Amino acid sequence: KSALQMIEYWGKGYSSMFVFGMQMVLVLLTGYVLALTPLAKKILNKVTSIPKTPQQALGLTALVSIASCYINWGFGLVIGAVLAKEVGKKVKGLHFPLLVAAAYGGEIIRGPSSSIPLVSATPGNFMEKLGLPLTPVSETLYSSWNLIMTLVIVIMLFIVYFNMKPQANEIVEYYEKEPEKQEVPVAKKDMTFAERLENSYWLNALFGLFPLIYLGANFSKIGFDLNLNLVILIFLTLGLYLHSSPNTFLKAVSQGIGASRGIILQFPLYAGMSGMMTASGLVDMISLWFVNISTAHTFPLYTFLSAGLVNIFIPSGGGQWAIQGPIMMKAAEALGANVPQTIMAFAWGDGWTNQIQPFWALPLLGVAGLSARDIMGYCVIWTIVSGLIISGTFVALSFM
Repeated sequence: KSALQMIEYWGKGYSSMFVFGMQMVLVLLTGYVLALTPLAKKILNKVTSIPKTPQQALGLTALVSIASCYINWGFGLVIGAVLAKEVGKKVKGLHFPLLVAAAYGGEIIRGPSSSIPLVSATPGNFMEKLGLPLTPVSETLYSSWNLIMTLVIVIMLFIVYFNMKPQANEIVEYYEKEPEKQEVPVAKKDMTFAERLENSYWLNALFGLFPLIYLGANFSKIGFDLNLNLVILIFLTLGLYLHSSPNTFLKAVSQGIGASRGIILQFPLYAGMSGMMTASGLVDMISLWFVNISTAHTFPLYTFLSAGLVNIFIPSGGGQWAIQGPIMMKAAEALGANVPQTIMAFAWGDGWTNQIQPFWALPLLGVAGLSARDIMGYCVIWTIVSGLIISGTFVALSFM
């Protein structure tokens, strides 16, 4: 194809992922808002009072982080950062960069908000438009082999960080900066009618009523079958009911918007690249290359490794899936490979090298006040360990 044709393909593809990009923004934003609710903060305060030694603090932070990321990765990143700061204040002799690395380690987990298996189960997604069938999450996220592997990763994350012990002269404890000045609340008697509405809980409850009723009716019809839109709606509803007023809800939203800027700016660029690859026929050429080097049994393993490699250069599960997903799914279809395993191999590959690609760590590092180089050495160790676990699982599955 000529250079002009390729640019035309890019321009036509540029707007094709606007809906998908907005979904990704809302997954992160609603998770962020939920992490800033009073209930979440209260629970964190109790949890951070449990550990008494640095090793206990590291193990607990790793477990809470991975549990939070399993629920929602945006929620988990914020909870991990806040937890690390609170634990760092209370436990002496604790190396704070290692604690933040332990909090970030949980991001590898693929849970109910994992975009790739959710998109694959969502009606009308771009894969379905390519003629590929929907794949329910019961065959991907909640398959028995994936749940067992997830449990192994949780246990190993705890073991790895619990046993990391820096030398005494290398320890950098948490340093608390001067707190920012808080707004002086306006007395209720001095509020205007509009200000009273903005600070009334009943308005939140009213706003949350429609999605709450819809979710109840929806799950009563289809069962607890999640997709991307439902996950966003669940966390939006929880955020509304757990914040005290529209005012506090919107303040949490304003804090969360900054963490979404990378997605907002990069997704149209990824969509343009996807347009170039699909319209030019490059997707079909690469699919044939994968067919030639793979078998139906080995393809999920190759998918995991290739997704991990590409993720270093395209650090976004959704954006990477938009570009590379059609290639992998067409190859899996041609080979007769296990499609649910291929989807999850791609999802795990994307999460795997996030540990050495600081893109998703930036919100957490911003809250913690650290840079990527402070935690990178510890993340490399966890990348190696987790990579061996996931690769080993797909090798074992190839013999079944």
